[in-house]
This record gives sequence, C-alpha cells and structure tokens, in this order.
Amino acid sequence: MTAPMSVPRIVDHPDRPYVGVLRTITMTTFGEVADRIPELIAWLGRHGVALAGAPFLRYRAIDMAADRLEVEAGVPIARSLEEPVEEEGAGFFAAALPAGRYATLTHHGHPDRLAGVIGDLLAWGEKEGLTWDLAERDGVERWGCRLELYETDPRVEPDPANWDTTLEFRLA
Repeated sequence: MTAPMSVPRIVDHPDRPYVGVLRTITMTTFGEVADRIPELIAWLGRHGVALAGAPFLRYRAIDMAADRLEVEAGVPIARSLEEPVEEEGAGFFAAALPAGRYATLTHHGHPDRLAGVIGDLLAWGEKEGLTWDLAERDGVERWGCRLELYETDPRVEPDPANWDTTLEFRLA
C-alpha cells in the first residue's frame, strides 16, 4: 500500500523555463544528479535569477534492465535566460519544460514510496485511456517530460515522512 496521495488529474502547462544539469546514473547513484540541486539554486542566487517553483528531477530515459537512467536535476526560473549559463565544469544549461497536458498527482510521504505511487499514476492513465509522451525501443523508455517536483524544503521539514512530491507526466 502506498502513502496518502492526491487524486490524479490532468493539467495544462505552458513552456516553463529552468536551469538544469543532466547525468547518466544508476538506481544507486541518484545523488550524482539530485545532490546538484543546491548548486543550481546557489548559482541562480549569485546571478539574481528568481526561482519559479519546486526543484525537480526529469527522467529522460529509463533502461531498468541495464540499470541506466538519464536524469536531469532542474530548478524552474521566472524568465528565460538571455545569457548562457556558465559555471566552470558544472555542466549547467538553460532550457524549458515543454508545454502540454500533464497527468499529475501529489504524494505525501517518504520518497522511497514513490515507485508505488508512479505505478498507481501509470495504472490510472491506462484505465483512463491516456497516451503518454513516451517512446519505447529495445527496453528503453524515452520520455518527453516525466517529472518529480520536490515541493518540501528539507531545511524547513527534515523528516522525509512529511515531504510532498508532485509527479507530472506529459501526455502525447
């Protein structure tokens, strides 16, 4: 049984600018990308760029058989950047999450329960006849936009059992 969550719904989003960093990781090396979020936020602060929402992980490619994932850590920003993102060796870039319709729900509880919540969202989408912005080839899922938004600041609420995570999966 998964932790309490909201009821899935569909929302429309415009393009959403962000600054991010991309890494190829495994299920045991998530920290290589997730731990970059504070660096991104610090960079934005140093450059006077306003945040515009919760930091996120964006899953671009998932190959569970090979334990290989292409994942971005990102922070939404209030406006697109005119200047290039430069930080010595950081690999930061500016981009935009694509506009479109997204299936979404919010999970309240420890992030280690997200796998079950993701399964619930995917099952709901199948029951509703939804088509994901997803291409599968040779066992690799390539997502147009699959997000986990981390709504809770761990500096304010250190107990992961009280964190809120919003899932947003773009529809085709």
